[in-house]
Amino acid sequence: MTTTGDRRFRAVLFTAAFACAACGLVYELALITLGSHLIGNTIHQTSVVLSVLVFCMGIGSLLAKRLRHRPLTAFMAIEAALALVGGFSVLALYAAFAWLDLYQPALLVISAAVGTLIGAEIPVLVTLVHEVRADHPGDVAADLFAADSVGALVGGLAFPFLLLPVFGQIQGALVVGGVNVAAAAVVGVLGRRALRVRARWAGGATLVGVLGLLVVAMVLAGRFEISARQALYDDPIVAAQRSDYQDIVMTESLSIGGRPDVRLFLNGDLQFSSIDEYRYHEALVHPAMAGTHRRVLVLGGGDGLALREVLRYPDVDEVTLVELDPAVLRLAREDRRLTSLNERSLADPRVTVVQGDAFSWVRTAPDRFDVVIADFPDPEDPATAKLYSVEFYGVVSHRVLAPGGRLVVQGGSPYFAADAFWSIAATLREAGLAPRPYHADVPSFGDWGFLLAIPGAEPPVLRLPDPRPEPPLRYLNSEVLQAAGVFPPDRGPRPVEPSTLNRPRILDYERKGWKDY
Repeated sequence: MTTTGDRRFRAVLFTAAFACAACGLVYELALITLGSHLIGNTIHQTSVVLSVLVFCMGIGSLLAKRLRHRPLTAFMAIEAALALVGGFSVLALYAAFAWLDLYQPALLVISAAVGTLIGAEIPVLVTLVHEVRADHPGDVAADLFAADSVGALVGGLAFPFLLLPVFGQIQGALVVGGVNVAAAAVVGVLGRRALRVRARWAGGATLVGVLGLLVVAMVLAGRFEISARQALYDDPIVAAQRSDYQDIVMTESLSIGGRPDVRLFLNGDLQFSSIDEYRYHEALVHPAMAGTHRRVLVLGGGDGLALREVLRYPDVDEVTLVELDPAVLRLAREDRRLTSLNERSLADPRVTVVQGDAFSWVRTAPDRFDVVIADFPDPEDPATAKLYSVEFYGVVSHRVLAPGGRLVVQGGSPYFAADAFWSIAATLREAGLAPRPYHADVPSFGDWGFLLAIPGAEPPVLRLPDPRPEPPLRYLNSEVLQAAGVFPPDRGPRPVEPSTLNRPRILDYERKGWKDY
């Protein structure tokens, strides 16, 4: 007959299985999320983490066979190790990326270690439950896997909705490490009769030591993150925030000429430098404004700089700006550096700001526009690649552009990522638009490309609006714009494929182009 104490211990073991599964899934998600923020390329990061982790779970399960003679001691040791490896995983990877340039090797080692330890948990718990009550092994395994599945569900939901918003990635992983320690401690206390006195003291001291390390790391995590983040940037950081969508960093320094150089980075990628951003934004906006431009749509561009150029035309009646990240919009409205650059363009009465996903928004756009300006980040992951797809451009052409309307797209660098640039041209053509590619010299970026497109087979002529905006443009004039349409033979058109939602070829072109830079 099973005693009350045995039933209590058995319930604790199933609860421990639930908690361990939740912790394991959080560690997986933390590794994937950190990689997407630091490296980009979400597909590769997810594939590497999951494949290595699942493979090593199998190895851990095999190794657990050697631990069945002392399952309680083994469980406490596994949880202590997992609390250290998993709890410190994000912190260690951040350090490897910021100071050692060893992110990928460190990711492989940590994923392998976490997977091995997770894989050893369930076999050890099966042995413990079977010792408490000699149920059929299949029944024990079924019950534990059920608890494991529910724990995975809770961990998967807790990561984005609780841990990330409240603690962030580094401290969130450390908190979860504390849960592993707690699970080991509760199981160890209730099952202490099965442990020798020396094992009790050793296990207790180990868990206390691990918990102490986690607490110290929690206290110092803020300072560590500031130091690690600063190590990634040459100039002093003046604003930093991790939003629900990306890592936002602004730096400020003095340029060679003594002017302040304000730079905005999203997930580590430079978005603009205040020294030369006008070159980029003049080239992006003004060729598209040649023609009717009473109603303008800006997709992306939450910093308000492209919007500033649009609003230089007094005959613009209304502008709609669609930006995904409310944190970027808040920075553009409130930070004195940005408001000085964008001339408080988001507060102009002609402007309507929509916070939302551009792809979803254009599918149900309530109006048509004379000019559509696509000022998106480079296509480095599926979330951005969909904004450079045949499907997206097709929706813009058929649902958003007014008769005689123009679409302009920032196309990345035709020098560093030429295949990606010309793939955008092929994608526009596949969507029924005729593109006119051109490029501009933006010192902070290098040679940078744009594509002006209209529906039909004949591409638009590159020209500036008449009358010109006031005050006069600082970079772009008619001669510069005509020259911008000329590409050297080694960076000219090439036989590349269009990009679609099903086949986002632009991701491969982008990675191939930038891999050596």
